[in-house]
Amino acid sequence: MARVRLTVNGTDYRVDVPDDIPLLWVLRDFLGLTGTKYGCGIGLCGACTVHVDDRAVRSCSVTAADVTGEITTIEGLHGNHPVQEAWLTENVPQCGYCQPGQVMTAAALLAGNPRPSDTEVDDAMSGVLCRCGTYQRIRKAIERAAGVT
Repeated sequence: MARVRLTVNGTDYRVDVPDDIPLLWVLRDFLGLTGTKYGCGIGLCGACTVHVDDRAVRSCSVTAADVTGEITTIEGLHGNHPVQEAWLTENVPQCGYCQPGQVMTAAALLAGNPRPSDTEVDDAMSGVLCRCGTYQRIRKAIERAAGVT
């Protein structure tokens, strides 16, 4: 067991967890932040994406003990982030399962690159799978959030 110190959505936490527990499970099971979803468990689908110091990170692939820096989950965007507003305007979600990972990935992209090219959007978003296939609406929402449309 390890005592892990995390700052999540602006709040400091100290939790006793197994040394090798992924950040995803600490967020969901220890902190009750269930917006971050479990998808594949091996970092391929992107459903578990959170920000660590404004960088998109797959929370299933990093142990909580190895995380340093400020963590932001989908709950930390507070519902009025430009990406979330664009998502609603463009009616992106269908089943919604991948949406936290999609939104967090898009928000990290736009934070580092406010006017990404189509190729940059493709590169950033290609690792987040949408089982419903709403990729065209996702792209349109990212363009809206970037002020392109």
